[in-house]
Amino acid sequence: MKRITLAIACLALVACQSQNPYRAQSLPLPPAPPQAANQADLSSYPVPARNYGQYKNWGWLNGQTPPGMGWATPDLVQQAVSSALDQRGLRPAQPGQTADLSVSTDMRIERRLRQVADSYAGGYYGGGYYNDGFGVGAGVPLVRTYEEEVVVVQIDLYDNKDKQRVWSATAESSSAGSRADQADALRDAVQGALITYPPY
Repeated sequence: MKRITLAIACLALVACQSQNPYRAQSLPLPPAPPQAANQADLSSYPVPARNYGQYKNWGWLNGQTPPGMGWATPDLVQQAVSSALDQRGLRPAQPGQTADLSVSTDMRIERRLRQVADSYAGGYYGGGYYNDGFGVGAGVPLVRTYEEEVVVVQIDLYDNKDKQRVWSATAESSSAGSRADQADALRDAVQGALITYPPY
């Protein structure tokens, strides 16, 4: 039996040694078009990284200051945005000066449903001081749902040279409480939208 298996294996190897009827062939590459030597296809290259250090000052997009909404007056919105940009090294452009960046701000008041889970321990039954400890315990979570008012701020920054948007971010903050708390919430939302600017 072993000899028959060995003979079949040898015949299979001899069959594999036969001439391959297929031949490797290839055609030469066609010549490059004549305009390829003169014109580079820039779409095949990645976009160069933007230098955020070149931006020094800003102005409102199309000269339009952001409108207020409800308790957020236009002056409060402008002051919050100006202060946040100032902390990132961007100063308001002087009158008659072309700003490096144009700023657009969108603000809205929204309502969110929040859930809070509180865990309360249940009853316990156990032995006394001198007895072995035993007993039963249970925790019952209590889930409370409440509605919360939040201020949502979106800030877009545009390069005034190429008109491209170079930054866009949105953040929100709870606006419940007094007028002072609401003003702080607006400032927090603006700071949150610009927290990672510049992105390097």
